[in-house]
Amino acid sequence: MQQTNKPKKITSWHVIGAQLSHFRKAARITQPALAERVGLHEDTIGSIEQGRRPLKLDLAETLDELLDTKGVLAVAVAKVPEREKLPAFVQDLVEHEEKALTLLSYQNQVVPGLLQTEPYAQATIDSLYPPLDEDQAEEWVSGRISRQKLLERKKPLPMLNFIVEEVVLHRPIGGPELLRAQLRHLRSCADLPFLGLQVMPTARRTHASLDGPLVLLETPDHEHLAYIEAQRISFLVDDPDQVSMYQQVYGMLRSQALTPEETKSLLDDLLGES
Repeated sequence: MQQTNKPKKITSWHVIGAQLSHFRKAARITQPALAERVGLHEDTIGSIEQGRRPLKLDLAETLDELLDTKGVLAVAVAKVPEREKLPAFVQDLVEHEEKALTLLSYQNQVVPGLLQTEPYAQATIDSLYPPLDEDQAEEWVSGRISRQKLLERKKPLPMLNFIVEEVVLHRPIGGPELLRAQLRHLRSCADLPFLGLQVMPTARRTHASLDGPLVLLETPDHEHLAYIEAQRISFLVDDPDQVSMYQQVYGMLRSQALTPEETKSLLDDLLGES
C-alpha cells in the first residue's frame, strides 16, 4: 500500500523548541539546571526543545521569567494554530479537511469528530487509555471542536457524507443524557443541505468495510486522498489506484447503509419524536 511520502513537517512546536534552546544557551543554563528550576525531568526539557513535546502556556510564562525573554515564549505558544494542538496522527487529515471540496467518512466506533458535541468529544477523549493529562485532553477537545468550522464554511461549500454504525447510536459514552444530546445534534446535522448522514444497520449481513474506518477527501486542486486511522496511528494515501479502490468501498457502503431519509426516521424514533 502506497502512502504520501512527505518530508518531516516542521511545526510551531519545533520553532518554539528551538527558541527555548537558544534562550537557554544564551542564559548559560544547562538542560538539567533549567529542569531543576521548573521542577521537571531533564528529558522533558529536551523533548520540548526538540519539538517532540508541546510547551504548555503556564510553563512558557515561567520560562519567560527565568530566562528574561519578555514574554516571547508565551506569545508564541498562544499563537500556535489549533490543528497543531491535535494529536500528531490526525494533523495531516485536518490540514486537508479544512479546505476539502468533498469529504466522505465511515466510522464504526464513535460519532465522527466533525459531528461531535463538545461533551461527547470530552467523553471519548476521557475514555482513552492510558489516559491523557488534563491539559492535553483539554487541547485535544478544543482542537476537535475547532475542526467543525468546516460545517460553517460558505465558499466553497463543502459536500459531506457520513456513514456510522448503528451501534454508535446506542453506545452510552458519557452516559444516557449525554448520548441523547449527541443524537439530537446528529439529527440537526442531518438536515444540513450539504451533508448526508447514513446509518449502517447492525443486522446487515454484508459489509464492505469490515477493515475499519475510512475517510475520503477531494482537495481544491481536485486531488483525491484516502485517510486510514487505527489505534493512534494513521496515514494518507494518494496513489490513484489505491484511492480508487477505497472509493469503490465507500460507494458500496452507501448502498448498504440506510438512506439519509431512513436515517432521519431512525433518529426520530430513538429520540421519541416520530
